[in-house]
Amino acid sequence: MFKTVINAFKVKEIRMRLLFTLFCLVIVRIGSNITVPSINSSMLADWANSQLASGLLGTLTGGALSSLSIFALSISPYINAEIIMQLLTIAIPRLEEMQKDGEDGRQKIQKISRYLTVVLALIESTAMAISFGRSNYFVSGTSSFTEVATVALAFTAGTVFLMWLGDKITEKGVGNGISVILLINIVARLPQDLNTLVTTFIVNANSLVWAIISGVIIAAIIFGMVVLIVLLQDAERRIPVQYTRKIVGRKQVGGQGSSIPLKVNTSGVLPVIFAMSILQFPIIIASFFGVQGMRENGSFGNKLLYLIDQNHWFHLTPEGEFKYTIGAIIYIALILFFAYFYTAVSFNPIEISNNLKKQGGFIPGMRPGKPTADYLTSILNKIIFIGAIALSIVAILPIFFTGIFDVSVSFAATSIIIVVGVVLETMKQIESMMAVRHYKGFLDS
Repeated sequence: MFKTVINAFKVKEIRMRLLFTLFCLVIVRIGSNITVPSINSSMLADWANSQLASGLLGTLTGGALSSLSIFALSISPYINAEIIMQLLTIAIPRLEEMQKDGEDGRQKIQKISRYLTVVLALIESTAMAISFGRSNYFVSGTSSFTEVATVALAFTAGTVFLMWLGDKITEKGVGNGISVILLINIVARLPQDLNTLVTTFIVNANSLVWAIISGVIIAAIIFGMVVLIVLLQDAERRIPVQYTRKIVGRKQVGGQGSSIPLKVNTSGVLPVIFAMSILQFPIIIASFFGVQGMRENGSFGNKLLYLIDQNHWFHLTPEGEFKYTIGAIIYIALILFFAYFYTAVSFNPIEISNNLKKQGGFIPGMRPGKPTADYLTSILNKIIFIGAIALSIVAILPIFFTGIFDVSVSFAATSIIIVVGVVLETMKQIESMMAVRHYKGFLDS
């Protein structure tokens, strides 16, 4: 990996793209430390210790939420907008037609997603600002319209700027811009989370032996997760394809063999991000209005919020806390759903079957047309299930240990998956860019 990066810096075009990406990421980290106007700085420590600021959303924002910076919402409204648009694509025929219209249709859907992102950001930021007013977080100690509007617009503008910056990274930099911004935010919080692990299990261990055992277990879990994610990202099922021979003039062309690579993890890290966003969204909105999850003596809504909060899963307590681990089943079900859903949106077996037929290709033992499409669908459903289960295990395992040992580590569930997945995808893009340049240079010579 490091050799690839070093070689990439030797190529001027790729070097400029890498430097542009690094420059944008520096801007993200600077903005993550600029507190919005009207907030009482003496109250920041109070807020930083809250469950919302120190949880998963705090990690995905790279600590920007803890410091109530202009990037406090990060790109979470954009992720939620993407989820909503993908679900609406199935429900609304007009959007489904746009999806099938090729690049023009996708650009129209993307434009709608951006408008929806602004709306969601405005709703979330307004709710946050009202909540801060009730908690006396403003300098004036009151909740005036001017202060609420200032904070809400600052948060919304921060999200819109990050969305624009993500597009610029995708266009002029390296990797998917939104994913890269997520990556840098998570990496910024990793030292703090690792310090929590080391302090809890090694520094505060009862004996040196237990400290060594704890350190080995922690390293083994993290290493095992990274290895499993790498294997999951690269695993694929190759479907053999044969092309018929044709007579062109006096020559025979075609007849060569090829294959269709079907990735086991077609959707990458998106199912985990989408599933956790769906579970976190109602918790976030409810917390802004002072509504919290309650295990007992609460309404159905309070109990539901308690159930879907991953901080309450896998706790072995006499009070029966473990029964709320049913929320983990909902989490796994959402990962499975989004794995199949994203693949259904991005991969069309009927279209591939028709293209093979037009090009004179066929899968040995399968008739062209519908039988080929049915065969591809059958294979795809099986490997998606395997990939989604493996992804679920990687996502649940750290939450399991977090609950059993009662330690708060925000990167445990999704962060490692996102980091490894984004790094692998970005490295593949760099390698692809270098390969294209190599072939261009060869042809030019």
